[in-house]
Amino acid sequence: QVQLVESGGGLVQAGGSLRLSCAASGSRFSIGVGRWYRQAPGKQRELVAAIISGGQTNYADSVKGRFTISRDNAKNTVYLQMNSLKPEDTAVYYCNALVGLISSWGQGTQVTVSS
Repeated sequence: QVQLVESGGGLVQAGGSLRLSCAASGSRFSIGVGRWYRQAPGKQRELVAAIISGGQTNYADSVKGRFTISRDNAKNTVYLQMNSLKPEDTAVYYCNALVGLISSWGQGTQVTVSS
């Protein structure tokens, strides 16, 4: 059973930075596709960033130039570096990863950006 454990959320002032981590365990396979989603109160969950096994990345327009998704295959971990944070980035951030043929979700981590 694949487990994804997220960490790194918290409270930060506008303009600050946070780094989220998503570590996969329980499988002999590496993360194939890693994605970060977020869900703000009263809003639908939205895709923030994605990275595939070859290292190609994709970002939502709202975070381009501020967020960077990366991976460490040795640690089977995906990261989301968030810079120049804005109050509108406040949300619960969820990791989703395709490990082997299994798509799994993390438990979510709260990111709160104060103005």
